[in-house]
Amino acid sequence: MPRLDPLPLEDVPGLEPIGQMYESVYGFVPNGVRIMARRPAIVEGFLHLRRAVMDPATSTVPPELKNLVSLIASKTHGCRYCQAHAVYGADRAGFDRARLAAVWEYESSDLFNEAERVALQFAVDAAAVPNGVTDDSYAAMREHWTEGQIVEILAVVALFGFLNRWNDSLGTPLEDPSHVAATEAVGAQGWAAGKHRHDVEEADA
Repeated sequence: MPRLDPLPLEDVPGLEPIGQMYESVYGFVPNGVRIMARRPAIVEGFLHLRRAVMDPATSTVPPELKNLVSLIASKTHGCRYCQAHAVYGADRAGFDRARLAAVWEYESSDLFNEAERVALQFAVDAAAVPNGVTDDSYAAMREHWTEGQIVEILAVVALFGFLNRWNDSLGTPLEDPSHVAATEAVGAQGWAAGKHRHDVEEADA
């Protein structure tokens, strides 16, 4: 069960346009945002940061790789809610489900090139607690990515670090579309909703 109930955004002054935006772009308003709506300024600040980090119009890192970084970073943290949202977002964008499923084996899978492997390892190291990034990590990144691209990739990990802690701490309930997408795409790789669904028998995590 969620530790705080999601709120209807249309009932929160100033947030109705944000709710409409999510509905049109995402198909629903994420429950994590609906819980955050108790403090509208935090919702607005979060969306500004998310746009700056993930906007494909200003990014020089492929959007699909950013999505994979968000997935592997969330897996490293252990937030199943954010893993499911990364999968759902990938589906909405038309990204390859085979690469989503194979991201758990990024070091050996032929579906990833060396630059992607280095970026995904960097994401794992940056998301780990304690932090696992070393000078060697940066040296490996510099062989494949510019300084600006390294900033973009690390920003994705940091953005999802906020989301991982937010949704994992709250036990945010997982919406049906995200639950279905994650179960289909990465359920065979061990993903399960755990505490984020109360209507299915899955282990708490």
